[in-house]
Amino acid sequence: MPTSDAVVLLPVPVENSSAGPAASLHGTVPDGAASLRGFNALPGASSGGLAYGALRRLFDYYLSTVGELPVEGIAQQIRSELDKSLAPEQAEAAKRLLLRYMDFKRELFALEQQFAKQAAGPHSLRQRFEGMQALRARFFNAEEEHAMFGLEDAADLDALARLEIANNPALDSVQKKAQLAAVDAAMPPALRADRDAPRALIHLEEKAQTLRAQGGSEDDVYRLRAQALDASAAARLAEVDREELAWKARIDRYVAERTQVLKTLENAPASERAAALERIQQDQFSELERKRLVAYEP
Repeated sequence: MPTSDAVVLLPVPVENSSAGPAASLHGTVPDGAASLRGFNALPGASSGGLAYGALRRLFDYYLSTVGELPVEGIAQQIRSELDKSLAPEQAEAAKRLLLRYMDFKRELFALEQQFAKQAAGPHSLRQRFEGMQALRARFFNAEEEHAMFGLEDAADLDALARLEIANNPALDSVQKKAQLAAVDAAMPPALRADRDAPRALIHLEEKAQTLRAQGGSEDDVYRLRAQALDASAAARLAEVDREELAWKARIDRYVAERTQVLKTLENAPASERAAALERIQQDQFSELERKRLVAYEP
């Protein structure tokens, strides 16, 4: 199912444009910022190449907070990030791209409204995809479009082809199987790698769990991951492991305290029990973390 260009821009009053990052971005790192110095040169960016794909990820990272902050405030945050990450000429070229990208997003919203009125199905999805491509061509050249949207387009076209085959009444099961095999064979290498990456990571983590079960240390697990991926990826996964262990310890403590409170206040009014549990939650967890607690309660 086509999923490209999910972020849309709605008109938002310009106020508090100097506000800091939205609350939903706290504790995160701007996506794409570390990869801005790439090999896709922007026109006029004589200070060096610039990666369009990384720029799009950076734009969408901040634009995902539309609704939390005014659009102009978000745009200013992006411009500040560009000034920090790029040489002056590169930053100016990237800011010009940002203006086009935001104009594109506004017109994309109007286009989406038109297709929302149509019945869902392979034909309408194909029309939406082609309409979106035609709209992009008004704002970006072929190099920019390929670098920013190429992998998503490949994924969308692959999904559309499979959907059209599955919904084609003129094909029997044998013919559908043959055509799906042809789609598999024609899958671009980058898309295949993107599709297979989660499976490879799952397999790697299964090997890590087996290694631990056999008495392997965390150093052994690190070396296993580093051999399959690289040292930095192994370090990131080790940090995730530590965070998960810390979270589990906090949850275990919370569940134990919750059980004790409910037992102690078994005959108390429901409002008193609820207030006691809320105090525990507020003492031990942030607002965002508290939203996850329902998964750990019977």
